[in-house]
Parts: sequence; C-alpha cells; structure tokens
Amino acid sequence: MNKAERLFQLMSALQGRRSAITAKQLADKMNVSIRTIYRDIQALELSGVALEGEPGVGYMLKPGKHLPPLMFKHDELQSLLIGLRMVRAFTDKELAQAARQAEDKILSVLPENLKLIAEEQAYRIPILNKDNDKRALHLQLRKACEDKHKLNLDYADNNGNESRRCIWPLTMIGWGDNWTLLAWCELREDYRNFRFDRITQITSSAVKFKTSRTRSMSHYFKTQLKEDLE
Repeated sequence: MNKAERLFQLMSALQGRRSAITAKQLADKMNVSIRTIYRDIQALELSGVALEGEPGVGYMLKPGKHLPPLMFKHDELQSLLIGLRMVRAFTDKELAQAARQAEDKILSVLPENLKLIAEEQAYRIPILNKDNDKRALHLQLRKACEDKHKLNLDYADNNGNESRRCIWPLTMIGWGDNWTLLAWCELREDYRNFRFDRITQITSSAVKFKTSRTRSMSHYFKTQLKEDLE
C-alpha cells in the first residue's frame, strides 16, 4: 500500500467517528506500524485536515469539520469529475457504473463550497441512448484487451472493401469523435488501428496471445506515436 492509499484509508477510518481511535487501533486496522500512523497523522495535519488528539489518547476529526477528498484543488476536482462523466458517456456500462459510484463517493465527502463547484460545472457530457450499441462493443473489446483473447473481425476499409482479420487487441484509443482498436494484425503482420464504425462483425476467440517487447501497446506508443504524444 503506497502513501496516498494509506492516507485515504486513514481518513476513511477517522470519518464519522464520535470518539477517538488510538494509533494502535489504526495500525492494527491498516496492518502498518504505529510509527507509520504517527507519520501519516502528521501528513494529514500538514495538508489541512482538522484533527484533535495526541499520542496515547487517540485521534478524531474536530467536530463540524469535513475530510477534504485527498486535498483536491478547485481545478483538480473539476477535471476529475469531468473525466468520470466522460467515462459514463463514452465507455461501457460496467465502467460507467463504477464511475457513477466513484463520483457519489467523492460528492458525499465534499464540503458545501466544493459541492457548489461540482454542481456548477461548465462542462456537460450527455449520456445518449443512441450510443448503447457502442457501449456493448466497448465492453467486448475491453474484456478482450484485458484477458488477451484474440478476436476475429470483419472489417471494411475506406472504400468499403471487407476483409477478415485475426487480431491481438491491445488497447482502445479515443481520437476526438472516433474510437479505434489498436491491435496486432496477423494478416498484415503489423500494428493496425481499426475504427469502431467500420467493424461489421466481431467474434471472440478462446485462443490467447502473449505480448512481447516488440509486439505490445507500449512498443507501439514508443515507436509509432512517439512524436504525437506529450
């Protein structure tokens, strides 16, 4: 568990308590040393979390105080919420549900001034029913990328000519208005980006593939898109 994860878990343990909890109890709960708890308590206080208590007695949030969600700044909060809403609008239903839950958790611990900022976001990303078919495709492709299962595609090129490809799905890339599936194409023996709107049929395979130093997502981005990436 890294420091950021520990601090988040520590804040969660302190939130909503009406009585102090000792460093020993926190250490046992989080499976870390008491010394680590003392250091993390100090880090929270330096970050602006209003705590009361002392070693040997215990710690709790001061009455009426809120836990800042990882001490987000105004712009950080906005960018996070916009990103979560883009996930809900443009990816699959499983990720959309996870994004909704994450957003609810963030909003539940915001003080009133930050809740007002969240409610008055300048960006609005509508979730449209017409995109439901795309969401199903996103889910199928994401699972194939994660599980490293080969896919068989019927794919139409710029001129409408169709071909069947056996591919290794590596990652999905958003290009503004369009999405493509980056894959290793066995037919071309090279990387190819397949536009979602040109996939006419897709079937999953039980056959798995194994990436290598020269056939992987990271290799593609390092060698093919190096000049275009930040």
